[in-house]
Amino acid sequence: MVGYDPASPAAALTTEEAALAGSAAGMVTRAIISPLDVIKIRFQLQIEKVSWRNRQGKYWGLWQATRCIMTEEGLPAFWKGHIPAQLLSVCYGAVQFASFEALTELVHKKTPYNSQTPGVHFICGGLAACSATVACQPLDTLRTRFAAQGEPKIYRLQFFFYNILKKLLEPKDTKSKGGLHSLISGSCAGVISKTITYPFDLIKKRLQVGGFEEARMKFGQVRTYHGFVDCVVRIGREEGLRGFFKGLSPSLLKAALSTGFTFFWYEFFINAIVSLKSS
Repeated sequence: MVGYDPASPAAALTTEEAALAGSAAGMVTRAIISPLDVIKIRFQLQIEKVSWRNRQGKYWGLWQATRCIMTEEGLPAFWKGHIPAQLLSVCYGAVQFASFEALTELVHKKTPYNSQTPGVHFICGGLAACSATVACQPLDTLRTRFAAQGEPKIYRLQFFFYNILKKLLEPKDTKSKGGLHSLISGSCAGVISKTITYPFDLIKKRLQVGGFEEARMKFGQVRTYHGFVDCVVRIGREEGLRGFFKGLSPSLLKAALSTGFTFFWYEFFINAIVSLKSS
């Protein structure tokens, strides 16, 4: 189980161990899901509708975008900005998981609340995500700009949903921490949390490419936004409510794979660390 568990027979994780496992999980997961992330960012930044019925923009569907990027930019384009993306994943995974483990342990030791309850996981998960976002924001901006350019040349709530879903899926008569449960629970948690927070992710991506308009010209219309409120108002006025959910399909697929694999690999590396310590 992710988070401090006083009932666990194993010794509590140190901050360094949680950071190491989180970094490794983020690194492996990033290499797998990078193509979906590139497509998601391209959809998010497109002003024109992303619709196969009304084909206004450069991209109008998941498979069409995949073929278009492959034809025009080649296979390596799906890993554009991979170095800052890997640094982002390593940094984010380390800060997020280390913060979450430390916060849940602090709650257990310093308050009367149970560290394994959904409410505690929701609050600690939010704080851990905020810490990771602040720490990794420069890398996230770099990653977005690399992925957004053609040729020539990152709010999560998933800890809350993950632990609820894993408890529901885990058999009552076993203490097994199976990787399959982690993968399924993480995937479902990723889809739920991404759907809830998606408009904020889209707004963040639009603001991150401010001042980068020249590199976006070949993709269609470009916009310059003057802050968060201006971005929200103009997207709502020009693109409608659906504009806040552009690229949701590849994003949900990416979220399912990303969050599922992140928790799967995190628990894999944690178990490996515990095994090495015990031996």
